[in-house]
Amino acid sequence: MGMFAEPLATKTVLIVDDDTDIRSTVREVLEDEGYDVMDAANGLEALAKLRQSRLPGLILLDLSMPVMSGAEFRFEQRNDPALAPVPVVVVSAAGNLDIKVAPLEAEAFLRKPVQLEELLEVVARYCR
Repeated sequence: MGMFAEPLATKTVLIVDDDTDIRSTVREVLEDEGYDVMDAANGLEALAKLRQSRLPGLILLDLSMPVMSGAEFRFEQRNDPALAPVPVVVVSAAGNLDIKVAPLEAEAFLRKPVQLEELLEVVARYCR
C-alpha cells in the first residue's frame, strides 16, 4: 500500500447484503446499465474485498446481516483511511431507517423493497 489511496473505480459498485436474491437482482440491473459489480454477504467479507481490489465508486449496504452488520462495517470502514472515502448508500427494510442511518453518516438511504429506478438514480449520482 502506498501513501495515497487508489482512485475509486467509479463504475464499480459493491453490494453488501446477506440476501442472495437481492444481490443477484441488483447485480443484474447494474450490469445491464454498464456497471461492474462486486458483492459480499456481510460486512466482514465486504472489508476483505475492499482491501484486496480497487475501491468501488459506491457501496450499497444492508444493515442487518450475520457475522458483521452494516453499522459495524461502516464503523470499520470509516476508521480505515484507505476505505473511508468510498461513499455508502444504506439499503434496508428496517423501521425508523432515517434515525438508524443518521449515525452512520451514509450519503443516502433507500428502503427495501427498492424501486429500481430510484436505485439507478442514486448509483448514477456517485458512479460517473
